[in-house]
Amino acid sequence: MSQFSDLNLNPILLAAVQKMGYDSATEVQTRVIPVAMGGQDVMVSSQTGSGKTAAFLLPILHQIMDAKELEEKSTTDERPAPRKGRRGRQPAYKMPAPHAIVMCPTRELALQVAQEAILLKGSHRDFRVATVVGGMPYGRQIRELQNVTLLVATPGRLIDLYKQREISFDNVHFFIADEADRMLDMGFSEDLETLHKSCINNRQTLMFSATFPPKVMRLAEGMMNHPLRIEISPKDTINKNITQILHWADGREHQKKLLFHWLENAKIDQTVVFVPTQIDAEEIADELKEKGLSVDYLHGGMQQRVRNRCLDNLRRGKIKILVATDVAARGIDVETITHVFNVGVPRQPEDYVHRIGRTGRAGREGTAVTFVHFKDKRLLDAVEDFIQLEIKANVIEGLEPKKEPLRGAPRGGGRRRPGGGAGRRNDSRGGRRESSARRTEGRGDRDRSRAPRGEGRRNESRNERRSTTDRSARPSRRSSSRSATV
Repeated sequence: MSQFSDLNLNPILLAAVQKMGYDSATEVQTRVIPVAMGGQDVMVSSQTGSGKTAAFLLPILHQIMDAKELEEKSTTDERPAPRKGRRGRQPAYKMPAPHAIVMCPTRELALQVAQEAILLKGSHRDFRVATVVGGMPYGRQIRELQNVTLLVATPGRLIDLYKQREISFDNVHFFIADEADRMLDMGFSEDLETLHKSCINNRQTLMFSATFPPKVMRLAEGMMNHPLRIEISPKDTINKNITQILHWADGREHQKKLLFHWLENAKIDQTVVFVPTQIDAEEIADELKEKGLSVDYLHGGMQQRVRNRCLDNLRRGKIKILVATDVAARGIDVETITHVFNVGVPRQPEDYVHRIGRTGRAGREGTAVTFVHFKDKRLLDAVEDFIQLEIKANVIEGLEPKKEPLRGAPRGGGRRRPGGGAGRRNDSRGGRRESSARRTEGRGDRDRSRAPRGEGRRNESRNERRSTTDRSARPSRRSSSRSATV
């Protein structure tokens, strides 16, 4: 593991990183930053929690800051003395032309990346960060684009602004695609290619993805110039500070009883409870409120301003429990989240890694608890195959499943948990698309008889529609090359 001071970063960036409390770089940062600072295109396979955001922001910010400093020095040396006289015409309107663009699949992730960029740019005055995402007023976002240096955006809204000639890509030297596999799953392939081709020819491209299936490889081949591929193994990406625990459940009501037991008996600072559907989020949040707990819910059918307010309340500690669909899995970075609960198993193994990555951040301890219906065993098998770890099953006295577990998981031992359960740490074995009129969040909930309540909450994304009905989910197959990360 390298120290940030060894990476030859711009002094402003190094000071900002140290102010944020970081001294050591993670594996993905150590391997990506020097290469990207040298101008090479890079393809990176890395999961959430590995430090990948700083891995692409730091080298891009470094290059832009160095270029601005050289330009400022040259301009100062050559600038003539100002002429006195009457005021001339106001300069003509100049179309916004960012130096770098970061593409993200979801609004929450885009806002999180932009916030980290603002922190990392530190005291640099001539450096503006802007965000363009769906669900927010066009006029305000267009005004914020003026003099932008780094733009973080979701594809749908950015392609709209580009076609309306509200932004120019003539000065884009850096193009970053974060979670490229997700953007392709959401149907953004054509938009990404259009946006990328609109940039100048000598742009540098960085692509980050949990996996690199054939469709992502085809996109990379068309966008990148002899990229270096860096792969971080998923088993090494899961934070070793996270204790993973499993409870078998007879059905939905049993899952809820297990969840309520944990919430009422465990020592929890803040937590995120992941559920399959929007209706689940609202119903469970209502039941927890009736128990007097500090709780709110978050899902893709809510208006963006409401979602932003909800996340802000979580970050400020105004709420203790957030019940959410996967729309929140990639947009939360709150160090005080001590627990993550999964009511059911996500259909994509990668989503499990993203979910539990909300806890155990910044070197803190974290606990991830999953309540699994027996019929979802194949989904659990896919997760365990993906992370190369068998999650230990636990039983709470008085809340035992009526059926026998489908596998002989040992019980007891390890750390004591509420109700006598025990957990085990990882061992050595081991956005949803933005709101858009054209896409998925305009589809109604098909899992329940009623729609989620409230203005702007009628819609949801594809993954949120899915209930925990059993379906075979196959794990992604990775390359045999392995590398460690933190």
